[in-house]
Amino acid sequence: MMRQKISMSRRVVRQSKFRHVFGQAMKADQCYEDIRVSKVTWDSSFCAVNPKFVAIIVESGGGGAFLVLQLARTGRVDKNHPLVCGHTAPVLDIDWCPHNDNVVASGSEDCTVMVWQIPDHVALRSITDPIVVLEGHSKRVGIISWHPTARNILLSAGSDNMIIIWNVGTGEPLITLDDLHSDLIYNVCWNRNGSLICTTCKDKKVRVIDPREQRIIAKTFDEPIALQEMDTSNGVLLPFYDPDSNIVYLCGKGDSSIRYFEITDEAPYVHYISTFSSKEPQRGMGFMTKRGLDVSRCEIARFFKLHERKCEPITMTVPRKSDLFQDDLYPDTQGPDAALDAEEWMSGKNADPILISLRDGYIPPKNRELKFAKKNMLDNKPPLGPRRSYSTCESNFSRVTMEELMDEIKSLKVIVQSQERRITELENKLSKFTNGTA
Repeated sequence: MMRQKISMSRRVVRQSKFRHVFGQAMKADQCYEDIRVSKVTWDSSFCAVNPKFVAIIVESGGGGAFLVLQLARTGRVDKNHPLVCGHTAPVLDIDWCPHNDNVVASGSEDCTVMVWQIPDHVALRSITDPIVVLEGHSKRVGIISWHPTARNILLSAGSDNMIIIWNVGTGEPLITLDDLHSDLIYNVCWNRNGSLICTTCKDKKVRVIDPREQRIIAKTFDEPIALQEMDTSNGVLLPFYDPDSNIVYLCGKGDSSIRYFEITDEAPYVHYISTFSSKEPQRGMGFMTKRGLDVSRCEIARFFKLHERKCEPITMTVPRKSDLFQDDLYPDTQGPDAALDAEEWMSGKNADPILISLRDGYIPPKNRELKFAKKNMLDNKPPLGPRRSYSTCESNFSRVTMEELMDEIKSLKVIVQSQERRITELENKLSKFTNGTA
């Protein structure tokens, strides 16, 4: 008991601008109501957000789907609101592209990864045609993660114990890591510049992997620099790390708490800050990128907590009396521009994120287009006709699309001509009938 009191007193006097971070749930009119959150048993967050949209994996009959709402469209969600649905089995994970706020990827039990273009306006009907379908896993795909600094690089991990890194712009797998994990992969994350990945596995090992060299560079962590005991009886912990503030937030899936800690370079390294608790347990959690925060309110983090039938934003703020921009709370943060092309990253180049200032706030651009060195499929509308997996070259893609368009035009002409003849016949019959009864 004495040791605990001493430890707590040290935390109180420790100098840090984040010693007082307060969590607060948004009011009811700022929540998203009547959402059928997915009941699939899986350990992903089920929610992904960016400065434009909130995406939530939902219940869907006959396949898999997720709901996309404009961030400002709070309140009750119409039961007939369009969905993003193209998977033939439940969606397990979703992730927004960090370099294009209108592009989102999804992984599913149907063993595929799909990439979708979301319009700025509210869609009138469900989105069923992905930009590209990535096929390579033999079992369900439960983890999706975009590269933090390289354009069009997407990572997927499946229950086949395999990690595939894709070039979404061509639809081709760049790297396949199929012999580094002996059991189910629980989680995968990139480091800040995307040169390494870190994985956790059912075999209770943490691996640091160089994906381009396809080798493990660290696996045994015998002595942790800090140890924090957590109550995880209700489910898994969803970790979210903010590199700008060095705060890690731990959200227990199945409990009602968000615990947060500050990480420092000196012992004891991990400093407990506080716990935000509410009455209802969370089914999942979304974490807003720093670009989407309200700097005028000293907001340093925002979560989107999933209940059984709603999504509730929770804001984390540092109380300040001044209305001026707080430079110490908001260092330049990762912006939406990619630092590398896919080809540059594959050639061995690394680059830190391109940073932007939040002094004047951030306004997401409309229909932001990806920059590319070669023609990129993400900048084309989905073709007409049945969906296909894009692994062909650009010229063949254009040729097939043109042939489909010509065939459809010919088909429409036949239909129009047939209808015109039918209309003429009906008009003649109507004229005879009218003259006969006059």
